[in-house]
Amino acid sequence: MGIILSIVIGCLAGFCAGKLMKGGGFGLIMNLILGLFGGVLGGWLFSFFGIEWGGLLGQLGTAIVGAVVILWVASLLKK
Repeated sequence: MGIILSIVIGCLAGFCAGKLMKGGGFGLIMNLILGLFGGVLGGWLFSFFGIEWGGLLGQLGTAIVGAVVILWVASLLKK
């Protein structure tokens, strides 16, 4: 159940990050995929800085931050 929940959180984070980013990101499917990687990146970034959020909302927040970072970097590379 942990893997499925992580995938759902990553996809939700990608959707939210696409809505937060100016221009809507890269489309729904690509935002969802980038959200999956954003969850991993967000977890790594937060552990690097010693920040720890617990619970489902903490995981979602971490994944959204990571997805926004990935979408931001991807938009820089797209130009």
